[in-house]
Amino acid sequence: MLTTKLGVLLSGRGVVAGDRVRDALADAGLTMRSAFTLTQLAAGPVNQQTLIDLLGVDPSAVVTVLNELEGRGLVSRQRDPADRRRHIVVMTADGTRTLHTVEEVLDKTDDDLFAALTPRERDQLERLLTKVADADSCAEKY
Repeated sequence: MLTTKLGVLLSGRGVVAGDRVRDALADAGLTMRSAFTLTQLAAGPVNQQTLIDLLGVDPSAVVTVLNELEGRGLVSRQRDPADRRRHIVVMTADGTRTLHTVEEVLDKTDDDLFAALTPRERDQLERLLTKVADADSCAEKY
């Protein structure tokens, strides 16, 4: 039966999850791309090219998101003192606070989406979906 196919089940639930996550991020004034970019910057400053490589997307897409985040005061770009042609991207204190808020909002969204699962089942689902995503070399990161 079609409705028991795993891909169909994931696709249907993915639409619901995607809508809820996008709505939750919009309430924080972010998009999926901007939230993912902030997440990549949480570990510390990186040069813009490294960020592009980490995100695995077209450089123009990253520049657009960085322009948005910089305009909101969530990140800053500074010239690399070792190579003036490169920019270092740094998350600001406002960016750190925003990312913390996003994590809280997404935790609440996860709680709502997966309320039917026990904590152990949620952990198992996360491990399995991560395994599938890691094995899919064509998976879009951004």
